[in-house]
Amino acid sequence: MQRFNLNETSFHGAGAIKAIPDEFKKRGYKKAFVCSDNGLVKCGVTAKVTDLLTETKIPFVVYSDIKPNPTIENVQSGVNALKKSGADCIIAIGGGSSIDTAKAIGIITTNPQHADVRSLEGLADTKNKCTPIIAVPTTAGTAAEVTINYVITDHEKSRKFVCVDPNDMPIIAVVDPEMMSGMPQKLTASTGMDALTHAIEGYITAGAWELSDMFHIKAIEIITRSLRSACQNDSKGRAEMALGQYIAGMGFSNVGLGVDHAMAHPLSAFYDTPHGVACAILLAPIMEYNKDYTGEKYREIARVMGVKGVDSMSQSEYRQAAIDAVKKLGSDVGIPTNLKGIVQEKDIPFLAKSAFADACRPGNPRPTSVEEIAALYKSLI
Repeated sequence: MQRFNLNETSFHGAGAIKAIPDEFKKRGYKKAFVCSDNGLVKCGVTAKVTDLLTETKIPFVVYSDIKPNPTIENVQSGVNALKKSGADCIIAIGGGSSIDTAKAIGIITTNPQHADVRSLEGLADTKNKCTPIIAVPTTAGTAAEVTINYVITDHEKSRKFVCVDPNDMPIIAVVDPEMMSGMPQKLTASTGMDALTHAIEGYITAGAWELSDMFHIKAIEIITRSLRSACQNDSKGRAEMALGQYIAGMGFSNVGLGVDHAMAHPLSAFYDTPHGVACAILLAPIMEYNKDYTGEKYREIARVMGVKGVDSMSQSEYRQAAIDAVKKLGSDVGIPTNLKGIVQEKDIPFLAKSAFADACRPGNPRPTSVEEIAALYKSLI
């Protein structure tokens, strides 16, 4: 038996945020807890939504104590702020950090036995759905608005941990490319490559099946054709990336990821490396590592990434073609090719153990070990 979780409702396209007030009111909510990071508040992105709330006389408070890699402390202070506010709906505005924080706040509010946050790691055993969340992404990458996953940083233990829980999924996703138009080129590139990593890892993960494959292969196609132009702030490219990353999220949320994400999480926790950058650097090397465990799937990856003549290629040729296409896309949008200047060799044993313990690692198509993960890290410095 396969389970598949998706939002109750999603809105797509320029101006989609205008649907928020009507959805809020018709569901009977009374007050919004707007969860958005301080940078978005200061630059006016959050106001694109809060102005709509003001115009339609919807009461709200703003919670902005959110870090780029949200921490246990951010979540706990947010839980207290939500309780104090009296709000009955969360509107999460931002990238993965804001939406992940909102998920953790929402799930602990309705499942207070998990107030320590750490007990939510892995497959959480929550009993109640979280406080209702309307998620408005401002980056085209994490797809947090349509996933059952969120990631929290434990500074005390220098690690990130993944929480997987169908009870945390936003009930409404509002994917409006106009909310992403201010993203700088580097952030567009790294979050876009994170979305590509979601699609490729989800396509080859051990849990993949026909329904998830449908989403992932389409997402790879859309991201490949749109990321370069999105990095130039082209409106069509932005709109396509917003859709492509969402489609990737529809898939991987339900079947899992692999060792790329498992290795990326410790880099963010230990060195504060942006998650998208870490995933992007690792993608081609991990594809190389996994290639003998992927059947014919690299042929289809190469095909939708625009490689010609894949049907006349040998297995080794089309696998290499897929890896080369990923390298070319990463190079074109300015992604570094290694972990030099990020990883220090003395830290590799800790990083490898953390990656092996990560909830994403079991989904990898190739069985791995702490020693093999350590070797992968070392090969990139």
